[in-house]
Amino acid sequence: MNMEKLISYPISAVYYLVFGFFLALFHPIQWICFNLFGYQAHKKSVDYLNFFLLRTTHLLGTTYKVEGRELIPKGVPVIFVANHQSMYDIVAMIWFFRKAHPKFVSKAELGKGIPSVSYNLRHGGSVLIDRKDPKQAVPTIKGLGEYIEKNKRAAVIFPEGTRSKNGYPKEFAQTGLKILCKNAPSAMVVPVSINNSWKIVKYGFFPAGLGNHLTFTVHKPISVAEMPFPELMKQTENEIVEGIKN
Repeated sequence: MNMEKLISYPISAVYYLVFGFFLALFHPIQWICFNLFGYQAHKKSVDYLNFFLLRTTHLLGTTYKVEGRELIPKGVPVIFVANHQSMYDIVAMIWFFRKAHPKFVSKAELGKGIPSVSYNLRHGGSVLIDRKDPKQAVPTIKGLGEYIEKNKRAAVIFPEGTRSKNGYPKEFAQTGLKILCKNAPSAMVVPVSINNSWKIVKYGFFPAGLGNHLTFTVHKPISVAEMPFPELMKQTENEIVEGIKN
């Protein structure tokens, strides 16, 4: 067993205790915010939950760098398209891109049983899809496209469909992004390259990887109305893949 893994056992135990504490703490806070004060208050509670979850990762020696945040368009619907390496992608994107109000296309299993996370996915504007039932996914993603078009908020989609375990991108699926673009015609697509978040889970859930520097690179936005979808898809995928360094 290597030294990092050995050292990580006690550190990870403390880390997950603190991580779990914040999930448990913010579950009733979210409920109160949502039921008594509505969307904006609930959104704030989720932002701060993710701020604390992000800061908790410093216990593992994790650091973050976000490049190109100033490129994210304001006042229009936004579709963030990114490679997917771990759950830490989501925590970071909720906090660092909070001004865009990001909503996620998530797998249905996450919609129940996880304190704070499941509540936010069910009540915060994100959508849950059953990966065993592709037919159900189409109207669900269509609804998210219409939602961001109407409210000028952001959708986040990971076209690989599942996490890359070694950082190398899997094949990008087109369907989800195509449905979002069709139903949010005034949107801007923002490609994002994520690096090194897979290293936190390189040993699996426990213990966690130590001392990783995560980078999130925001590329130049592309207008949905500007080019035919196949071209937009190709350009988006190229931008993301070129930005993956491993």
